[in-house]
Amino acid sequence: MSKITGKVWNFGANIDTDVIIAARYLNSSDPEHLAKYVMEDADPEFPKKLQRGDIIVAGENFGCGSSREHAPIALKAAGVAAVVAPSFARIFYRNAFNMGLPIFELPESLEIKEGEEISIDLDKGEITNNTTNKTYKFIPIPPFMQELIASGGLINYAIEEMKKAN
Repeated sequence: MSKITGKVWNFGANIDTDVIIAARYLNSSDPEHLAKYVMEDADPEFPKKLQRGDIIVAGENFGCGSSREHAPIALKAAGVAAVVAPSFARIFYRNAFNMGLPIFELPESLEIKEGEEISIDLDKGEITNNTTNKTYKFIPIPPFMQELIASGGLINYAIEEMKKAN
């Protein structure tokens, strides 16, 4: 996966994990169950509007709050292809990569508007707004984190590594 293209959904700054997936739904760890309620407290209609491959573009400190892994699991299971924000809460950042959810730090993320289409080129380190033809450079993802995304998350990465060792 070297390129991700999708429609943008905007959310503001400081979107915490309880907004991503509310605690009232955490009686299950089933990704498909969680996907039905993703971002519901920010926009009750969002789970119905979201299409597989869409991209969330948000303000700073996305994923703050509790350390629940359910947040990136719910986003990925709902079909969110990536999240772009100026910054991410540290534990969400790590959980996203562990779950195989691509996230990208882009200081100018708020220039990208809802409904626009963007393409994220991992090889070039660029995000192109296909609607406005503006291109941005995102903060590079460390090579090991790129491997986690390519594998679909930490568990899949570990399985692949164990197969190589045998």
